[in-house]
Amino acid sequence: MPLTDPTRFVLVGTSHAGNVGAAARAMKVMGFSELVLVAPRFADVLVREETVAMASGAADILVRARIAATLTEALDGVSFACATAMTPRDFGPPTHAPRAMLPRLAAEGQQRLAFVFGSERYGLANEDVYRCHACVSIPTHTGYGSLNLAQAVQLIAYDWREALGGYAVRPRTAEAAPADVAAIQSLLEHWRRALVHIGHLDPAAPKKLVPRLNQALNRAVLTHDEVHLLRGIATSMLKR
Repeated sequence: MPLTDPTRFVLVGTSHAGNVGAAARAMKVMGFSELVLVAPRFADVLVREETVAMASGAADILVRARIAATLTEALDGVSFACATAMTPRDFGPPTHAPRAMLPRLAAEGQQRLAFVFGSERYGLANEDVYRCHACVSIPTHTGYGSLNLAQAVQLIAYDWREALGGYAVRPRTAEAAPADVAAIQSLLEHWRRALVHIGHLDPAAPKKLVPRLNQALNRAVLTHDEVHLLRGIATSMLKR
């Protein structure tokens, strides 16, 4: 297993091919790559059309994924296994909310961690939960807590990535520099003339309209493009 990805996602008894593909996509966007299926409903689930379609660019996860006959086989080499469950169990490993437990696991440096998810209809069997060191339960509304399998994988993958340090948000465009004082004053004069032209400003009794507009423009911290936009409006007002 690559050192950059010491995390395994295990899906037990999955019945819907689309969920396998969507789970692979959820893993990939969070930088995880190891997927193991335990006794899925369809033996060819990894190559089914619906699986590949729902993976949407994460076909490489499906290519590397493997199928195990039992959970014990799927957890081979894992040092810490986290079961997932909608509600806490009366018996078994302690149950935690993901954000209460995962940062601690990250700090401890667990080298071989697995998240284990049950089937869409029944979740994890008690016997499978007992094989795990801990149980994570995603907090949901008390009136309806049923999560789609792939959605649950996405939430856990996100919280685990955040616990590991997360990813920085990359801006799509460079941050625009604010317009300088001269540009703002030029805009202000342009608007003063436009407001006089349409009769909104009486030059004989201007009161504090222009200074107040100046303060509003300063608070807005306009960019040069925004200054040009507002000057274009003023130009249209002057043509009336």
